[in-house]
Order: sequence, then C-alpha cells, then structure tokens
Amino acid sequence: MKLLTWLLSHQLKISKVKQKTGGFTLIELLVGLLLAFLVITPLMGFMISIMENDRKEQAKTNTEQEIKAALDYISRDLQQAVYIYDSEGIAEIRDQLPKSDNKTQFFPVLVFWKRQYISGGLAVKSGATTVGNDDTFVYSLVAYYIINDGDSTWSKAARIGRFQISNGYGSTETEINNTRDAGFKLFSLQDEGDLKTKMNKWVKNSSEAYTQDILPLVDYIDQTTTDTTTNPAPTCSTGDMIPKYSGSGDSVATGNVKTRGFYVCVDSDKTVAEVHLRGNALARIQSNNINFDKDNTSLKMYFPDLTSRVRGIGFLFTQ
Repeated sequence: MKLLTWLLSHQLKISKVKQKTGGFTLIELLVGLLLAFLVITPLMGFMISIMENDRKEQAKTNTEQEIKAALDYISRDLQQAVYIYDSEGIAEIRDQLPKSDNKTQFFPVLVFWKRQYISGGLAVKSGATTVGNDDTFVYSLVAYYIINDGDSTWSKAARIGRFQISNGYGSTETEINNTRDAGFKLFSLQDEGDLKTKMNKWVKNSSEAYTQDILPLVDYIDQTTTDTTTNPAPTCSTGDMIPKYSGSGDSVATGNVKTRGFYVCVDSDKTVAEVHLRGNALARIQSNNINFDKDNTSLKMYFPDLTSRVRGIGFLFTQ
C-alpha cells in the first residue's frame, strides 16, 4: 500500500513539472505581445511613410510628364499656324466659337488658323478611272480651351481641351462639301483693312451647328484663380497676353477659368506664341486644399510650370 501511494505521489510531481515547462504563462505572453508591438509599430509607420512619399513623387512625376507631352503637342500644332489671334481677335470672334454661352467655365486661350495636311486627299484620274491619290492641304481653325466645369469625370483641377474644324477637300464641289466640317467657313482676305482686321471679321457658317466636340488634351492643369496675394496674375515680357485678368470684354477670363494654369503671349504680326502651362499634382493626392500659394514653398514642387515659344509658318498675305 505504501508503495502504491509513493508511486501516485511521484507521478503527480512529474505531471506538474511537465505542465510547468510545456507552455507560457499569461505574463510571458503579454510581455511578448508588448515587445512585438513596440518593434512592429515603428516598422509599419516607416513603411507607410515610404509608400506615401512614393505616391507623392509619382504624382509629381506623372503630372510633369503629362504637362510636357501636352506642351509638345501644342507646339507641333502651332508650327503649322498661318495666323494666331491676339486678345483683340479673341474678343471679336469668341461668340463664333463653341461654348460662347458658358464663358465662366470655358475660355479659348489659343486660337489660330493652320494648314492641315491631308494624305491622299485628292483622287488622280485618267478619264473616269481613278489611278491614284495625291496629298493636299486645307485650312483649319484650331482653338485650345482652359476648362473648369466641375465635370466629375475629370479631376478637381482644370483641364485643356482642343477644338478643330477644317475645310473640305476633293476634286469637285460635292467632294469638298462632303468632307468639310459642319460650321466651317473660310476667312476672307478680300475685305478692307490689314490682315489683323480681316481675320478678326471671321464668322462661322451660320446655317450649320458645330458637330465637332472640344476634345480633352490634358487634365490636372492648375485651377487656382488669380488674386493679388497668393496667386497674382502673370505678365508677358513680349507679345499680347491671353487671357486678360482684369478689365471687361470677351478677352477677359472670368469665374472658374480666371487661372494662370494656361495662358499665352501672342505676336500676331510675327505668327509667334509663347505658351505657358502649370500643372497641379496636388489634386492627384488629395481632394481639398489644392490651390497654389506662392508663399508656401513646400507645395510649389507640386505645380510644374513649363513654357514653349513657337513660330508658325505664317503664309497669309494681304494687300
């Protein structure tokens, strides 16, 4: 009996030892969790900071690349210009252009006539048989707009849109009329006055409504309206500035489009335009407080500012 009691007592002692060495106490688990928290939390914060900085850098890079691509496109387009309208011309013809009924959200900053190359536009015939095609040129009217209409499809910044209408081409009047854009009417050089006066008298084909749309070129253009403190209006060292930021009339930007995100300095006599674009990368990373402030140096890097000076071919002459 004593032997049996001793064996049971010995077995209980062994069992208690095994239970003690086979796991962790509650205090040990809590200490382990605390240490893990102290190590992981700074690492998580560091990773989040890296990801946030990378997102900001990517926003700046993408915006600058898109602004540069847009400026290159506009510059190539302008190289074919035969006449560029100054602010007086914009005021004269603005009501002939699209969105003239929505002037606080659409402004035609850069408007010009260009020679449009048409590959294979003319049929070459031998008798009644077409034996080939020749290239030709037509005149086109081009307008680049600054747009800020609150369309949720786009960002909360402004954007630039492009409008173009072209004359028709072909060997017969029927072919020319069939390929001409609705609303197009060629300028006349037969009126009295100098070239500028004649070009400012242009009117659209009043019997036709436009069917061409203003197509988007680039988004995330700075929408900050100009003021006398944080975002003063720009100036042109040479040429005539479009839009105007003070005064009255159709050459003056008003409402949402009174921004220096897109403006030009034009010399109509020399067919030269200096194009200025300013992007807004801040609108890519946050929804509020996205305005430019010249006194906030830490935010200036989010507003890339690019310029290009372009001379058109300027082939128009008048008596």
